[in-house]
Amino acid sequence: MARDLTPGTGTRRGRLRVYLGSAPGVGKTYRMLDEARRRQERGADVLVGYIECHGRRHTEAMIDGLEVQPRVHRSYRDAEFEEMDLDGVLARRPSVVLVDELAHTNIPGGRHAKRWQDVEEVLAAGIDVITTVNIQHLESLNDVVQKITGIPQRETVPDEVVRRADQIELVDMAPQALRRRMAHGNVYKAEKVDAALSNYFRVGNLTALRELALLWVAGRVDEGLRDYRASHNIDRVWETRERVVVALTGGPEGETLIRRAARIADRTAGGDLLAVHVSRSDGLAGASSGALAQQRLLVETLGGSYHVVVGDDIPTALLAFARAHDATQLVLGTSRRGRITRFLTGPGIGETTVDASEDIDVHMVTHEFTGRGRLPSLGRRHSRRRTVVGYLAGLALPWLLTAVLSQAHATINLTTDALIFQLGVVIVALLGGATSALLAAFIASVLLNYYFIPPVHSLTIGETNNIVALVVFAAIALAVSTVVDHAGKLTTRAARATAEAETLSTLAGSVLRGADALPALLEKSRTAFGMRTVTLLSRTGEVLAHSEADHPDDGSGEHETTEVPVGADALLVLTGRRLPAADQRVLTAFAAHVAAALERDRLAVVAAEVEPIKAADRMRTALLAAVSHDLRTPLAAALASVGSLRSPDVEFSPEDQAELLATADESLVKLTRLVDNLLDMSRLQAGALTLHLTETHLDEILPRALDSLPDPDAPVQPLDLDTTPPVLADPPLLERVLANVITNALRHNAPGAPVLVTASHHADLVEIRVIDRGPGIAPEDRDRVFLPFQRLGDTDNTTGVGLGLALSRGLAEAMGGSLEVEDTPGGGTTMLLTLPAATTTDFGEEPAHHE
Repeated sequence: MARDLTPGTGTRRGRLRVYLGSAPGVGKTYRMLDEARRRQERGADVLVGYIECHGRRHTEAMIDGLEVQPRVHRSYRDAEFEEMDLDGVLARRPSVVLVDELAHTNIPGGRHAKRWQDVEEVLAAGIDVITTVNIQHLESLNDVVQKITGIPQRETVPDEVVRRADQIELVDMAPQALRRRMAHGNVYKAEKVDAALSNYFRVGNLTALRELALLWVAGRVDEGLRDYRASHNIDRVWETRERVVVALTGGPEGETLIRRAARIADRTAGGDLLAVHVSRSDGLAGASSGALAQQRLLVETLGGSYHVVVGDDIPTALLAFARAHDATQLVLGTSRRGRITRFLTGPGIGETTVDASEDIDVHMVTHEFTGRGRLPSLGRRHSRRRTVVGYLAGLALPWLLTAVLSQAHATINLTTDALIFQLGVVIVALLGGATSALLAAFIASVLLNYYFIPPVHSLTIGETNNIVALVVFAAIALAVSTVVDHAGKLTTRAARATAEAETLSTLAGSVLRGADALPALLEKSRTAFGMRTVTLLSRTGEVLAHSEADHPDDGSGEHETTEVPVGADALLVLTGRRLPAADQRVLTAFAAHVAAALERDRLAVVAAEVEPIKAADRMRTALLAAVSHDLRTPLAAALASVGSLRSPDVEFSPEDQAELLATADESLVKLTRLVDNLLDMSRLQAGALTLHLTETHLDEILPRALDSLPDPDAPVQPLDLDTTPPVLADPPLLERVLANVITNALRHNAPGAPVLVTASHHADLVEIRVIDRGPGIAPEDRDRVFLPFQRLGDTDNTTGVGLGLALSRGLAEAMGGSLEVEDTPGGGTTMLLTLPAATTTDFGEEPAHHE
């Protein structure tokens, strides 16, 4: 198949092949180079545009024999960086170019901000590209990955860029195998392995990332299959996997059908269970929303998904849904209608569905409610077959009764004849409604007059009594027809009222469910009214919430737009069918609930704004209760020392004077440090702390932090600080954090053992570890050490008010980092300070774990 032309040129667009990694280190770059060598052996002109091996010798060996495009050098913030030479690649014009790390952010100075934009230009020039990307860098999964790993991914690539690739190949590895590969030194240097294995590369993280990658690729395969079938006009189901659809009416048999469908889906690996309820487009309810809610819960408990579609022709709607989801099997319950009802109303949903199912297997499941239905209600809307049967009965039944009564004329009188004809009219009314009953009454009146009222075989009536009888007969027939028609209208109104009540009841429950009430309300309104889209807009045009049907419009339906005010500041916009006046009333109730949900969200925001004020009040109360002794002790010591020196009654030796001055100086230093901590904690709690984040080098900050320790000569040993990238931090605050954490480590460290301070670069973060060999902290006490005014194991206030670690964690979080407690292998405590790397945050240097 010919490739698309690049818009605006006659050049054929290059083909894109993506190696998608489930996690860093699984071997994407190696696989890409292996593919390049195979193509080169087949005679292709292959160029290495940009490869990042990260010191992995096996990957570096794969480059031998391949032509490598020289890189361009760019300066940024007094440092030199290498980037792909885009112009050089375009001038060289190979047939295939290798470009590693698709999500990479370029150093300022190039033509594009992102590497994927460079790749787009290369493709537009007609050059094939082979590239790599990790699943965590896809834009749509960014927030999901952050929740799983706790690490934000600042470098992302739009999903559409990867989706447009001609080939996507998943590079996968079991979590245990990847961790063994790391332990053998095939991914990171030895000193980085422990930190990586205990953080990003935990088994749970890797398993979750692997599942994300498999699901994303499976979705991409499904899209490609649907596109292929659509382009080739293939309507038949391809049984690539078992997808079982169970149709729910809301009846008591629903749970039986769901469990049976779940067993069918479980018989094959990867089977999907989908439950669908067809809702009438006119809003009339044929099922209890409470029963459907219970059945939906059961479906989701069994691992399936629940769907609602709108349609008056239920078999057609069911089969359309099944084909849209490429279902292989459809599960229906046998009819609850009795034999008489089936005869009067024609083929049921199951029979009609089976006839039209073609290549979809339909299971008719029996249940205890089979055939236990009643006669059709008077007020139900008549099917076309039932209407035809009513008219035929209205025409034929009076003639049939005439033939029978003519044979028995000698044994029954006129009164009996009239009553039997009257019964026939009632039967016709039950069958076909008011119009067919009026037709039957007219024909019966004529036949009764002609064949049974003297003089017979004449339309003339000889006796006044017979005239009265015929008039009464006609009046009763008319009354029956009117009652039937009125009963039908009342039943329809009752059905609509029941539907509205159940819908509004479900709606009220959605409002009470909590934070997801607004999306649930819009989804409920869309399905209840059979609309394609429902959007909540502010008066300024901002989209506050949106709900859209799973399947795009085929262009054949209506495109009416209905707008309903939601309070004074918002508007509910529905697109789809034209809504009748009765539905408009219910829609107004929906709008009122949406307004209530918006108001609740607004109150939640206000409450969240008040909470920091309450926390600040609690902090001030705690400060007053805790600092009295701690402020008074160093202040009293300083005053006593200075007072003694100033006393004229005592003559101090030079040694005594020096000791008193040292005591005063030490006490004032303690007092200054305490006041600084109190002020910073108070500003932090009140949200008034001013930050000046800048590129900060750890090997410059740590000496200043050590100088501020009570004992500047304390045994502290730094490791790897000069090789670690700078962090994005406020230098004075980072100095305070390190000083507090190191002071705490020295206080609890084993005698004679040094406190180690190490740093490592992981993803786009820098992890700083302060390691002691003290008694350690029990897991249940790890959160307590970060509470203000808590000194774990202390019984008095002589060691301070316990603000050091609490303040350090608050300052770390204010700078976009974190402070956590870990065990030190072999005994002791490790304080893990995590901060964003300035190089990654500012201009996107690719994390070291990428391939």
